[in-house]
Amino acid sequence: MPEIQGFATRAIHLGYNPAEHHGALTPPLHMSSTFSFETAEAGGEVFAGDREGYFYSRISNPTLDLLEKRVASLEGAEAGLALASGMGAITSTLWTLLSPGDELLVDQTLYGCTFAFMNHGLAKFGVQVTHVDMTQLELVAAAISNKTKVVYFETPANPNMRLVDIAAISEIAHTQRATVVVDNTYATPYLTRPIEFGADLVVHSATKYLGGHGDLVAGLVAGRAEAIAEIRLKGMKDMTGAVMAPMNALLVQRGLKTLALRMERHSETAQHVAEWLSMQPRVASISYPGLPEFSQFELAQRQMARPGGMIAFEMAGGISAGRALMNRLKMIQRAVSLGDAETLIQHPASMTHSTYSPEERAAHGISDGLVRLSIGLEDAEDILADLEQAMADTHMAVAV
Repeated sequence: MPEIQGFATRAIHLGYNPAEHHGALTPPLHMSSTFSFETAEAGGEVFAGDREGYFYSRISNPTLDLLEKRVASLEGAEAGLALASGMGAITSTLWTLLSPGDELLVDQTLYGCTFAFMNHGLAKFGVQVTHVDMTQLELVAAAISNKTKVVYFETPANPNMRLVDIAAISEIAHTQRATVVVDNTYATPYLTRPIEFGADLVVHSATKYLGGHGDLVAGLVAGRAEAIAEIRLKGMKDMTGAVMAPMNALLVQRGLKTLALRMERHSETAQHVAEWLSMQPRVASISYPGLPEFSQFELAQRQMARPGGMIAFEMAGGISAGRALMNRLKMIQRAVSLGDAETLIQHPASMTHSTYSPEERAAHGISDGLVRLSIGLEDAEDILADLEQAMADTHMAVAV
């Protein structure tokens, strides 16, 4: 087979030759929990790491192995690791990297469950969790110290779409030899590859865009081979047991085959929707990296190949107007998660980010009236029509 270079081509072909599997175009599904050895000596060598092979699916499995290779290639990483969920990827990674007395430096805005794990979980075990506005490089430089072991952020951030300059933050972090971990769920490796900008590890909720069909829960982490091996054998195997099922690995492989096409469509439609929303008098504010008026538009142009499929906006009239809009939608679904074929809308303060107290949400840039919109793969005209009729009805309802 010729050398495979293109993103979409690698997502479809890398690491698999049908001729070696009876001509089967789709890679086989290995459902086995355990694997046998030709001899006792061979088994000992596999356990010791002296021979390549599989012995138990809590550690590795051929179906997961192929997915891990493909995601690592797409992220520009040496190795990848498949886990049971996005939170499984995050917790396994941080349990491996951190010890009591270490400092975890994190951005101002995080996904709700990530925030809860760090502030209500890690903090109980002697890890100092320090939040800093990572859009302000001078604040990061002032906050980091030789106790900082990990610098963690999302870009774009869930749910308010703030961007973090990966290259600049990585440079600051590495002055203290801290490990930079980036949640790349919103952007995917098709739009942003954090390792190319200096990050050390990338985590994903593969439930979202990588799976792409809303029919699985999965997580992934990619980075240097040595670090991934440590997370596999410590954070995943011994501390969380967050092992991805082989069937889910096969489904994520399926999702990767169309990732490039889907991200193009998500981004193209989201751009149209964001431009339309920005012109609506009932919309008080909107955050989308593809809009020239977006406060970090220049950074988005440098760091993202396309602006992606996620939009955050706030209705004039606050939370009541946002709920009224959501309740009048007919095609767009009121649901959490993102990256599905269906367009989804949700209210972070009462749903995905309800783990924050009201005071914490205010301090971390998540307003009570914020609405998060995940643009799907429907025809753009139908998405806009649904928003338009809901916006018109909302205007009437609020006016009354």
